[in-house]
Amino acid sequence: MMRTWQITTVTDAARARIAAARLAAAYGVVPLERTRLAAALGGRLRQCLTKGGSWLLGLESGEGLLRVEVAPLPAAAEPPWYFCVPCPEPADPSESAGVADDTGVFAEALLNADEDTALVLDRLAEQEELVAFHREELHQTNQGVLALHAELDAAGRAQREAFAAERAARQEAERARRRLTFLADASAVLTASLNHEEIVRRLPELLVPEYARAVDVWLFDTEDGRQPPAPRPAAAVVAARTGRPQYAAAHPGGLPGVDDQPASALRPDRPLLCVPLPTRGAPLGVLTLTPPGERWDPDDAVMLIELTRRASIALDNARRFEHNRDIAETLQRALLTDLPTTPGLRLAARYLPATYGLNIGGDWYDAFRQPDGSLITVIGDVTGHGLHAAVMMSQLRTALRAYAVDGGSPGVLLTRLHTFLHHLQPDLYATAVIARFQPGEPVLTWAAAGHPPPVLRGPDGRVRTLDAKPGRCWASRCTRRSPTTRCPWCPARRWRSTPTDWWSGARRA
Repeated sequence: MMRTWQITTVTDAARARIAAARLAAAYGVVPLERTRLAAALGGRLRQCLTKGGSWLLGLESGEGLLRVEVAPLPAAAEPPWYFCVPCPEPADPSESAGVADDTGVFAEALLNADEDTALVLDRLAEQEELVAFHREELHQTNQGVLALHAELDAAGRAQREAFAAERAARQEAERARRRLTFLADASAVLTASLNHEEIVRRLPELLVPEYARAVDVWLFDTEDGRQPPAPRPAAAVVAARTGRPQYAAAHPGGLPGVDDQPASALRPDRPLLCVPLPTRGAPLGVLTLTPPGERWDPDDAVMLIELTRRASIALDNARRFEHNRDIAETLQRALLTDLPTTPGLRLAARYLPATYGLNIGGDWYDAFRQPDGSLITVIGDVTGHGLHAAVMMSQLRTALRAYAVDGGSPGVLLTRLHTFLHHLQPDLYATAVIARFQPGEPVLTWAAAGHPPPVLRGPDGRVRTLDAKPGRCWASRCTRRSPTTRCPWCPARRWRSTPTDWWSGARRA
């Protein structure tokens, strides 16, 4: 239910305030909230009277709230002011809405306001008594705290000592965690490469400057005798001969698992830690380090020795891989044949091995002449990688050359290869494209088995992919489509010899 009052004078404001207070009481608003409403509304009405003009006060109840709103008349840019208090919604507050223009009514409203103020003051007095009670209670508690101060001070000193010990333990644990993290990250970097030169290059980058000031990697097999060997510290020579880490300095290092040696004549001012690079057989070399400070922490030295061992394993694996890769590449190149020289025909092939692994697999290409003078070209791929795929590729290539001796179209040759592969390796798959070209004839016969289609470039320079379905003649001027007729551009042969043979060609100018 919405009630409104227009306010222009102080009397209008007083009547509206009294009516709002009565309605708040009729709606069951508690005295504290009613006092807050009256005070907020009175302050707002004073501001409105100061500004002048006419104002509209509205009061509305609903959903458990009593909302009071004051807005200017007529509506201006200034937004309306409103204030809300909770109320329990009585049955009928209509009798409390009117306020007569009578002095007695104003006096009665003033007295009622004083009653509400008195209730608020009583509530404030109760809160002050409660605060005084808690103040006394706090004072008594402080007396007990002062009594325990001496004991707490002693306990605090003991706790600080415990905290210092715990802090030292945490710092040591953090240093150990950093060492383990560095060891794991460095190991991942070293083992990620299969190039021993890159591993040798990355070692100083990993260790300098946190764990070493300088790093020297001495690999035995890099000294080929053509140049005089560089001078090495005596401790490095002892480490290479004994296979044990050596520490060369003016004073013993006391490092676990490391033998002490006199200071090096090459670097008498700096300690040296010489760690051999062990392998399954003899060491690969020696890693010589100088400390980032005066000397190494024993735990750092243990970590460096373990990192050297892992670097040695990575170097050994890289060299073995490079050796096997060289053998594999040599084998792969040996399996790829040279292209024949054919009058009136230019052949070119390019083979790009993989950039990782052994660089050997089942891909192959071949070109050879048939007894009738035609040229057979093939591109194929055997599933898988490694020596097994390469051996199977070699067998398929040899079988194709053997089958081609008896003649036959590309489709017939693919059928024979399929039968051969099925009996030789039932679980192995291969794809291939075979093309047959007769010099002097503008027709290319080809067949594909699972391989990407070939690309044809015509005399006019246009390029298209030969992905047509079987049964379509690709001769540029062929008008006959029946599989029982002869191709006008190739009268010596049927236009389709097998279901897998496709013709592509263009009449020469």
